[in-house]
Amino acid sequence: MDPVSLTPLDERWTEPVAALVADPDVRRFTRIPEPPPAGFAGAWIDAYEKGRADGSREGFAAVDGAGGFVGLGLAVHIDREAAEAELGYIVAGHARGQGVGTAILRLLTDWGFTELAAQRLVLVIDAENHASQRIAERCGYQLEGVMRSTHVKQGVRADVGLWSRLPSDPAVT
Repeated sequence: MDPVSLTPLDERWTEPVAALVADPDVRRFTRIPEPPPAGFAGAWIDAYEKGRADGSREGFAAVDGAGGFVGLGLAVHIDREAAEAELGYIVAGHARGQGVGTAILRLLTDWGFTELAAQRLVLVIDAENHASQRIAERCGYQLEGVMRSTHVKQGVRADVGLWSRLPSDPAVT
């Protein structure tokens, strides 16, 4: 795997984000609407840019050593007063199974603890998304429990796991 880095998400990433949004596996395990409305990728990026400006969220494009898009690293919600953030990550189809998700989450976690000075980082992972659960474990997140029937998409309710990491948790290598 090439080294992965995070760069601020902006309009130059609209095309690869649109490809992510079009991926049925991505839509299955995320809060992306099904079907996504026209122009969703651009509007989603705009929302993260506005969140960057007001401090409520942050979005990063994940790129490989050659600058190619391999996914997203997201601070879906930042609560600065509580020193908490909900994080998320999405790996592009061509980059799955190569450690990219783990690299994204490690970078995002480091960013959350250093740049945000977060005292608690959380992940909300669909109970059926076993690959994402393995990434969380590899990055030192602990499953706190399962929130039953909490995520609704197309009238179908799903269970999600609540995972967390604190700065005092053991370092992961």
